[in-house]
Amino acid sequence: MDESSSLILQHDADSAWMRMALEEAAAAAVDGEVPIGAVIVLNSTVIARGRNRTIRDCDPTAHAEIVAIRKAAEVVGNYRLTGATMYATVEPCAMCAGSLIWARISRLVYGAPDTRAGAVHSVFEICTSDTLNHRLELCAGVLEDESRELMQAFFRERRPRSRSDAEG
Repeated sequence: MDESSSLILQHDADSAWMRMALEEAAAAAVDGEVPIGAVIVLNSTVIARGRNRTIRDCDPTAHAEIVAIRKAAEVVGNYRLTGATMYATVEPCAMCAGSLIWARISRLVYGAPDTRAGAVHSVFEICTSDTLNHRLELCAGVLEDESRELMQAFFRERRPRSRSDAEG
């Protein structure tokens, strides 16, 4: 198999796993949570799925990525998830990016950037910092439009309507 064929297969696999993360994000939205989903894959097998549960669990650390990391560590029986890939619908925050480092996740694939709190490319670059003892392979923008639209629709529904909208 040549390099271009390999890249096409990787892109197809990344898209398929990201669709699973989008399913988790959509389920979070139904639960009234910010619609972010995550999936962890090891050896071409999903070992964990997570969605935001901060409100449900009354836990500010229950972000989709953290929920998935906790489940994956239980499945593997080790806090180190070497060789695993995380698929997240939105660029992880500083807490989640740090957790990816400590869990030794090998690769991160994410959909939409988070220009206000993203800690992978947008605001910080935690996952590739030379000062830390682990760095991740990164792939950004997989199903970015779908991920962004899910977030925008969620917040559009919750925004108070302006008076002119209500009267018109």
